[in-house]
Amino acid sequence: MHHPHPLPDAVAPIFEEVIRRNPGESEFHQAVREVLESLGPVVAKHPEYADSAIIRRLCEPERQIIFRVPWTDDSGRVQLNRGFRVEFNSALGPFKGGLRFHPSVYLGIVKFLGFEQIFKNSLTGLPIGGGKGGSDFDPKGRSNGEVMRFTQSFMTELYRHIGEYTDVPAGDIGVGSREIGYMFGQYKRITNRYESGVLTGKGLTWGGSQVRTEATGYGTVFFVQEMLAATGGSFAGRRVVVSGSGNVARYAIEKVHELGGTVVACSDSGGYVWDEAGIDLPLLAQIKSGPGGRVADYAAAKGGAVRHISDGSIWDVTCDVALPCATQNELDAEGAAALIRGGCTIVAEGANMPTTPGAIRALREAGVRFAPGKAVNAGGVATSALEMQQNASRDSWSFEHTEERLQEIMRQIHDRCLETADEYGAPGDYVAGANIAGFTRVADAMLALGLV
Repeated sequence: MHHPHPLPDAVAPIFEEVIRRNPGESEFHQAVREVLESLGPVVAKHPEYADSAIIRRLCEPERQIIFRVPWTDDSGRVQLNRGFRVEFNSALGPFKGGLRFHPSVYLGIVKFLGFEQIFKNSLTGLPIGGGKGGSDFDPKGRSNGEVMRFTQSFMTELYRHIGEYTDVPAGDIGVGSREIGYMFGQYKRITNRYESGVLTGKGLTWGGSQVRTEATGYGTVFFVQEMLAATGGSFAGRRVVVSGSGNVARYAIEKVHELGGTVVACSDSGGYVWDEAGIDLPLLAQIKSGPGGRVADYAAAKGGAVRHISDGSIWDVTCDVALPCATQNELDAEGAAALIRGGCTIVAEGANMPTTPGAIRALREAGVRFAPGKAVNAGGVATSALEMQQNASRDSWSFEHTEERLQEIMRQIHDRCLETADEYGAPGDYVAGANIAGFTRVADAMLALGLV
């Protein structure tokens, strides 16, 4: 990967060590580098961080668990997958982060996600550490029974590593409330405890929180609302492009429309749809919730006015605000150039690390305001922490109350990013602000806890 910006001298050797100790894990290298690039002024101001090797310790997970997951498919054949849980940092609270079921999952992806999660969770201001997990299992095209058998086998190993005071997993790509339900059932059965706080993203009738399903998408849009307000603007009359069409994308679209913007395009792995009238969310949700539903079916259902483009880039659609909400490294330098040409002024990451380093550089050089996922999409895990609070007090809150808490948390994260950027001489730089604010809170806790 080409990086014209050298790393600050204080952290360059740390990055070399990370590459040496974690060979071949390119996404993890990318996530670490992205944070280290921001830390020069921090180390200059706080030599105690360097003296205590905080950064080196942060880059090494506390624990990495890899295990075998055997299960039988509907025809009785034995299938084999690999399970992961990387418990990265518990200085601020129990490890917290999602589980991803997708064929692309390997240790490097789980570590990149877990590393990001440390800073994201720190930014929420809530008492949660960082971790991540998952499996290379592909739930697409599998029956309910197969998903259940796989998930129960996965939890039969994972259960011994988690707990409400230890590690609290949640969902991510490929893991929704169905999978969380099967996992929670198996955890309850093995441990003989109804320990609601061990998993988040649960159903509303068995310990879940209102707004959790919507939280990542809503929170993303609340963050951008604050970015717009910071320069006296709002969503009214703005054209917005949202990549993806899963959970995050759908609720981001819903909230943009509520706030007066128009989402003119969304996508999935088969291409994107362009609907000038604004994406018809009930139709999209209906199609995507059916088995094998694709955005191409949305275009077919809408007829002539809506185009489905299978071989282009969604970033070619002109917009004021772009929200990448699909997956890592989906917005590259070419996509960034197209957004700049189209007059886009804000890019905010609903997904985790969806923008490549080259694209981030191009956007920032062109004066586009860019906000990273660890700040923008933290509303999901923030609402998970609210779910943990409700579980701890055996209580449940109304939708309105929970959404207000979410909006307030997103406002605080936004302001913390800008204030920290100012403090460290990078005014308006959301990347520096998010990385430094997330880092300093964890680093101070690690200093306080001694050499752990």
